[in-house]
Amino acid sequence: MRPTELLGARHGFDQRAAETRKAIESAGGRAVDLIADFADPTDVRRLIAETREATASGTVDVLVNNAGGGGFAPTEDTSEDMFDTAFAVNVKAPYLLTAAFAPAMAERGRGAIVNVGSLSTTMAASGTSAFQAAKAALSMLTKSWTAEYGPRGVRVNSIDPGYVLTRVNEHIRDMFSGYLATLPTGRGAQPGEVAEAIRFLVSPQASYIQGATLSVDGGKNAVVTM
Repeated sequence: MRPTELLGARHGFDQRAAETRKAIESAGGRAVDLIADFADPTDVRRLIAETREATASGTVDVLVNNAGGGGFAPTEDTSEDMFDTAFAVNVKAPYLLTAAFAPAMAERGRGAIVNVGSLSTTMAASGTSAFQAAKAALSMLTKSWTAEYGPRGVRVNSIDPGYVLTRVNEHIRDMFSGYLATLPTGRGAQPGEVAEAIRFLVSPQASYIQGATLSVDGGKNAVVTM
């Protein structure tokens, strides 16, 4: 079983996707929950095909590249599989998804893409080199795609969250107690707070924002701990 499959089984991604779909439907929307292993390019391509089949016109107006993972370890203890997984999930999967859906957005002259990066794209931490390098690559893709698709009406931006209180992160919360104490907010982010930042960037209110990175990190990037 692949590391991402273990993670999915452990944290109930199937169930969580179903819960999200039901919440959207209860609010009067329409949703389809599609699950894929982003460490596997073949599975990403399957997801692309199923997404096209699930949409009424086969088109996508908003793409949020929100996957993450790959494992943390000192460089000498980072296996080749861990390294490959970090870049497959954080770089190659977003690249395949953007390559699949951005051209049609550009042809229609509208669309929005948000890449979910990390505070670690600009601030290094020991023991996370592969993950940080992958997220830094995704940050550069935001700029590259802005140059490529921006002139044709597609807005591409990034957000860089810090520690977010997701179900996946809950089991390592104690490890981040010292980090959280250095934040002006003094706490981690709720998932909804990150989602609101994404919603803003894909909304008409952000129509003149392109190629930007919005920090959603509780002020960490602005403050030096003394």
